[in-house]
Amino acid sequence: MDADVTEPAVLRLAGPVSPSDGARLCAELARRAAAGAEEALCDVSGVHPPHLAAVDALARLCLTARRTGCRLRLHRPAPQLRALLILVGLAEPLGLTTAPDPTAGGEQSAP
Repeated sequence: MDADVTEPAVLRLAGPVSPSDGARLCAELARRAAAGAEEALCDVSGVHPPHLAAVDALARLCLTARRTGCRLRLHRPAPQLRALLILVGLAEPLGLTTAPDPTAGGEQSAP
């Protein structure tokens, strides 16, 4: 199967987040990684309000990225989502710093 993997795969997580959103995103990430994508960009700018369903979806997505060898980057996390991820201990696994980098345009990387 041929796939254009020059651009990162774009995934979107918007709120309110339901428990099925995590499974949907993980399946899509696994499909794209199997097609050769080495990087995925998860746009979380639409996660309103950030709550534990969003945290669960992002934790599952992070695990799927590691399992498939795909690099995951969060795009435009809101300060409230960032704070929640720090609170539950997922900031480091998702590559978030404790404070947003104003030069990064809200985009952060995860290993």
